[in-house]
Amino acid sequence: MLHIYNSLTGQKEEFKPIDGNRVRIYVCGMTVYDYCHLGHARVMVGFDAIVRYLRYRGYEVTYVRNITDIDDKIINRANELGVSTESLTDRYIRYMNEDLDALFVVKPDHEPRATEFIPNIVEMISELIERGYAYPAANGDVYYRTRQFKQYGKLSGTRLDELVVGARIAPDEMKNDPLDFVLWKGSKPGEPSWNSPWGQGRPGWHIECSAMSTSLLGSHFDIHGGGRDLLFPHHENEIAQSEAATDQTFVNVWMHNGYLEVNSEKMSKSLHNFLTIREILAQDLDPVRMGEILRFTFLMCHYRSPLNYSDSSLKNATVALRRIYLAIRKFEQSGISPSNQLNDDYLSRFQTVMDDDFNTPDALAVIFDCVRDLNRAIDIESGATAGSLYQTLSILNGALGIGCMNASRFLGVELSVDSAGIRELVLQREEARRNRQWETADELRRQLTALGVELEDRPDGTSTWRKL
Repeated sequence: MLHIYNSLTGQKEEFKPIDGNRVRIYVCGMTVYDYCHLGHARVMVGFDAIVRYLRYRGYEVTYVRNITDIDDKIINRANELGVSTESLTDRYIRYMNEDLDALFVVKPDHEPRATEFIPNIVEMISELIERGYAYPAANGDVYYRTRQFKQYGKLSGTRLDELVVGARIAPDEMKNDPLDFVLWKGSKPGEPSWNSPWGQGRPGWHIECSAMSTSLLGSHFDIHGGGRDLLFPHHENEIAQSEAATDQTFVNVWMHNGYLEVNSEKMSKSLHNFLTIREILAQDLDPVRMGEILRFTFLMCHYRSPLNYSDSSLKNATVALRRIYLAIRKFEQSGISPSNQLNDDYLSRFQTVMDDDFNTPDALAVIFDCVRDLNRAIDIESGATAGSLYQTLSILNGALGIGCMNASRFLGVELSVDSAGIRELVLQREEARRNRQWETADELRRQLTALGVELEDRPDGTSTWRKL
């Protein structure tokens, strides 16, 4: 039985889809005004692995991941660059897709943009006004009556009385209560806007996801996911809006991934540790190779656990992935044919750990046991066993979205540099280190890593190396 930790109840629960074998899942995607960063990558890879596994288990999955393509940050950035919001968002959607392709993230079944669902948003806001949960203000804004929804706080545990302390109404707002939040923003001069019964304006952030998810998945669906930072107020407000508008339970299971830190600190531009996905991809001569390494780094940590990103975590992922690809290449060069027979023991062990709230670290441990036995079977020329283990390994890798590259490409053997050439690169790096030319030294290390070379620096400044 598949069990999933439900943020709504605070415990693991047996997963039972609403509609037979069909699973409908919605994940909050990106606000596209800049490059995607490591926090985005963790969310996207985490839920990609979850969706892959649900499909591996035989569920018929409809996966929706939205794009927010209109909000204050987008408008401000477009104004700074002197471009339209459409051209800005189109550009960063293209960059986002390039980054996610490098991370082997499969495209969702639906990727709605907020601006494509304005009629649905207006319709939901109108329903909330009619039901007494929302009200238009004189300035063209529409607000949600937070106190009107009696179950507010059921996801986050937040109490309205606690929120009152420090709550304020900004000078340009016309709320009836400081706790009310905006559903529709009346337009200001020069801003993108759409027609509505309350005048020209644009949607608030929270209402976008309620309208898009219910339009594509129905008023009541199985799973809603996102980063833990969205649990309050975004997801709490989604529940309040959606359930008030439909009189139905919005979502059965709420899933949130853990926070990400960089070198044990919160990722922040002020701390100079803010990393975009493409900055990480550029650290290797082959960005796709680095993309899989970064993906593997995330999978080594349970999706709900905090993750500390560092150079050492990337190195550990590189070494681990190399073990998998070495076994794949070894089999491919052995002349043994893959078997149609699968190893039921490994399939069972893999499913047991993944059925426990998508435990990818333990699933990887199962994969490495399979790699070990595959190597042994090849060594003793047990063709039937090796063929079965190889086919099993391929299926398990596919369920997590790893082992997707050509083995020779990942291991770098196509670059065909001999030992003398490698030694020359090592000597150049040692010279750069002696001269404190750290950027040059780092670039040479990246070149050696791409060639499948592992370095060990000695205290005297020299380095030993070995070809993996």
